Amino acid sequence: MARPNPMQFLRQVRQEASKVTWPTRKETVVSTIMVFIFVAIMAFFFLIIDQLTNLGVGFILGLGG
Repeated sequence: MARPNPMQFLRQVRQEASKVTWPTRKETVVSTIMVFIFVAIMAFFFLIIDQLTNLGVGFILGLGG
């Protein structure tokens, strides 16, 4: 396959970019809010797991002393 010259390459890039379906502002806002909600839920989940693991390890290590 032959390498296109820079102008032809830029023309092809613009042509392909025009085929992209860009999200609307509303879709972007809703997606962003959903990401923040999911991050908060996962942070809380890992906080609980971390606390339970800490409690379990403390219990196991406390038995020897």
